[in-house]
Amino acid sequence: MPPRPSAQPRRQRLAQFTADTFERRRRMQVPLSRELKNRYGRRSLPVRKGDTVRILSGSYVGREERVAKVNRRDYSVTLDNVTGKTADAKMKPLPIRPSHLLLIRLNLADPWRRRVLRVPEGEAVETDEAPAAEGVESAPSSTTSPTGGPSP
Repeated sequence: MPPRPSAQPRRQRLAQFTADTFERRRRMQVPLSRELKNRYGRRSLPVRKGDTVRILSGSYVGREERVAKVNRRDYSVTLDNVTGKTADAKMKPLPIRPSHLLLIRLNLADPWRRRVLRVPEGEAVETDEAPAAEGVESAPSSTTSPTGGPSP
């Protein structure tokens, strides 16, 4: 039986700072929304690029944004359109701790993640892009030319 992890704060900090990348990934889990909890039967998942999250605390509370970058080294997540001003008035992405986030929509493009969540093969992949219709060619909706008159 493996030894029980220590509850001492100094050893918890040491474990956090010396963790391997796969351990850091596990530590960067984000809770799922009620809907996703019911659908997948899990409370939390490691956050990844492409997920959509809701910010639970801070000055951006309530905003729903897509994950742009996951930084395991600093235990932080960078979101699209969440920025702060630097001293010289430049806009810089604001890093946010995973504990301040809630997963709203998952990036299921990865087959490994689909397998872990037991997503059926027929279920559509949740992404922000609209699915392209197969076998349908794009045709002009009207018969007018770009100049405004009827086409020949």
